Amino acid sequence: MNINFTARQTNITPDQKKYCQKRLKSLEKFIGPLSEVDIILTVERYRHRAEINVKARRSSFNAEEETHDMFNSLNLAFDSLEKRMKKEKEKLREHKRRKGREKETFSFSPGSKEEEKRIIQSQDYSLKPMTLEEAVLQFEFNKREVFVFRSSGSEKWAVIYQRKDGNIGLIEPE
Repeated sequence: MNINFTARQTNITPDQKKYCQKRLKSLEKFIGPLSEVDIILTVERYRHRAEINVKARRSSFNAEEETHDMFNSLNLAFDSLEKRMKKEKEKLREHKRRKGREKETFSFSPGSKEEEKRIIQSQDYSLKPMTLEEAVLQFEFNKREVFVFRSSGSEKWAVIYQRKDGNIGLIEPE
């Protein structure tokens, strides 16, 4: 980490340097190793301004605070940086979580490439003919979303499924 201290109309005390280095060490846990840090301390009459520019691997942050005391200005600037870094870290974490969810579901947007659909074979059917009551019992017993069976009277295929309202739906093709 490269730390550059700049003082305008003032001198930087060893306590201020020590405090800045301590706070920078604590900031590293939020965003990772810091590559370059510029700390600019300015005094104009009764105004003490602390400006901190931090460059990390993926992003850069800057904060500027002005009060009547230099340590107070530094403290507020570091607090502001810490808040921004926490927010950025949370954004990255949420982005990674969304990325994982998008792989599970297909997203079809008009401008993007369509992903290849996979065919997943399922055993949610019965080859032997059965009545509707038997099929419902089998459906509820196995706790499936869809169940395909042959109707015992007509030998045609039928589908039962769980509806959003909690009822069971039936599809019988003609």
